[in-house]
Amino acid sequence: MVEPVPQNAAEDDPDRSDEDQPRLSRSEERRGSHRRGKSSKKRSFWKELPILIVIALVLTILIQAFLAKVYMIPSGSMEATLHGCPGCTGDRILVDRVTYDFTDPSPGDVIVFKGPPAWTENEIMPQESGNIVVRALRGLGSLVGFAPPDERDFVKRVIATGGQTVQCCDPQNRVIVDGKALDEPYVHWENPDHAVQESFAPVKVPQGALWVMGDNRNNSADSRYQGGGGPNGAVPVDDVIGKARIIVLPPSRWGGITDHNPQASAQPVALGAPAWQEGLPLGVGIAGAVPTLFLGRRVKTGIRKAAGRRR
Repeated sequence: MVEPVPQNAAEDDPDRSDEDQPRLSRSEERRGSHRRGKSSKKRSFWKELPILIVIALVLTILIQAFLAKVYMIPSGSMEATLHGCPGCTGDRILVDRVTYDFTDPSPGDVIVFKGPPAWTENEIMPQESGNIVVRALRGLGSLVGFAPPDERDFVKRVIATGGQTVQCCDPQNRVIVDGKALDEPYVHWENPDHAVQESFAPVKVPQGALWVMGDNRNNSADSRYQGGGGPNGAVPVDDVIGKARIIVLPPSRWGGITDHNPQASAQPVALGAPAWQEGLPLGVGIAGAVPTLFLGRRVKTGIRKAAGRRR
């Protein structure tokens, strides 16, 4: 007599074929597969999120180290081209780090550069926070341009390059390079009633260096003053980080950054008196010499005649 196989025993029997196993309805199968897929996706996302964050940070660091970096403008020395002031929301600019690997900076370029010793020896370095979290947040903010960098970086415009002679000013209050008055439409005057630049003697820019000045001409500590002025105020080309290309933030300031070459349409200028004025003393001398010579001869002739009569 064959005994019936209990149901539970049949389910646990490994030798029993799939056809003998009890089947789920299609709706139950769909619900089960949906639950398994949903839980699998959740686990996959949370596992991949840290990896995605690390990859994003690595790409950001590589891009900003070799291709382009965002900087925050902390001061008003480049007004009105670039906006910045202590305690306000300054412009964020994208700096091209590739261009100067193939060419040197040119007059008119707005550049970001690492402050040379002559520029930084009297600078007050920012205080470093003792809180590791604050330091980390500051570093991340600096990386994407939302906080000023810890290093002393500057942004100015190139006015003259190595070997050129720069001075200020001509009678029209224009900077002069190699005897030509520059065309500088970007110059900003905070006080239009005092639109006069401070003059400085001729300076020959050392080879491999740049003479830089701020667009806010009367409110910029630049090559005219740094290092005591003169050749010491020039910036080595090797210290240049890159060329400022675009204002990326705030949205109301989006746009390119002008690189107008002030030397392209520079006009020759005479710093001395006009030629006719320079020749005036000589002309006066010649004009005075003729009658003097004539009178001298007449006097001499008269003396001789008088001496002859006495004899």
